Amino acid sequence: MTLKDKVAIVTGGAAGIGRATAEVLARSGAKVVIVDVNEDATRAAAEEVAKAAGAETLGLQGDVSDFKSCEAVVEAVTAKFGKVSILVNNAGITRDNLLMRMSDAEWDAVLGVNLKGAFNFTKAVVRIMMKAREGRIVNIASVVGQEGNAGQANYSASKGGLIALTKTCAKEFSSRNINVNAVAPGFIRTRMTDVLTDEVKKKILERIPLNRMGEASDIANVVLFLCSERSSYITGQVLAVNGGMYC
Repeated sequence: MTLKDKVAIVTGGAAGIGRATAEVLARSGAKVVIVDVNEDATRAAAEEVAKAAGAETLGLQGDVSDFKSCEAVVEAVTAKFGKVSILVNNAGITRDNLLMRMSDAEWDAVLGVNLKGAFNFTKAVVRIMMKAREGRIVNIASVVGQEGNAGQANYSASKGGLIALTKTCAKEFSSRNINVNAVAPGFIRTRMTDVLTDEVKKKILERIPLNRMGEASDIANVVLFLCSERSSYITGQVLAVNGGMYC
């Protein structure tokens, strides 16, 4: 699958699923822009991906929860590359707590990054894609946005909302040849899951028919497919990549 001459923005791209996605897209020929909140980590990731993939990359600091920051990133990308072909809304955080103990700050932070962040970046790029009459937007949702999870009311709500946003945007943008889809990962080995205790990990594995956590590359390869011409008749869909734990 080739993405030659495509320009991709990957939010939350300095580590984990975002980093793996950036590298897969770069290896497939895309010019890749990595966006993250930590400027040093973002630039380092862009340099490493460029070296590993032999591709042109750009690392830009950005706060997805701030629309003006998103606009500034998109302006910088179009100034350098002239267009935006692909947007991967991957940036996400957790602030886990039982709902009865969850603070407004914990709720607002997660919704602000995970859901409003996708809204902000989609709004910032969609006019460019509409003018070009082509585009691919892939939102990284979660299995807990499909089935819920105790202690993650904020995270589950943000990812469930992201799925609904995906379906709505697919209907709004389809006339301009812009495909919008979501990927719903299960439990993937990243820094988010590395902090879980062995006991918790054991309980998780008991729920996964394939009996393993996924790898970031498992998600990145599905994103690549959704960004390629091979998925040209797919829009408004949620692809579950969870090892069979939720069907």
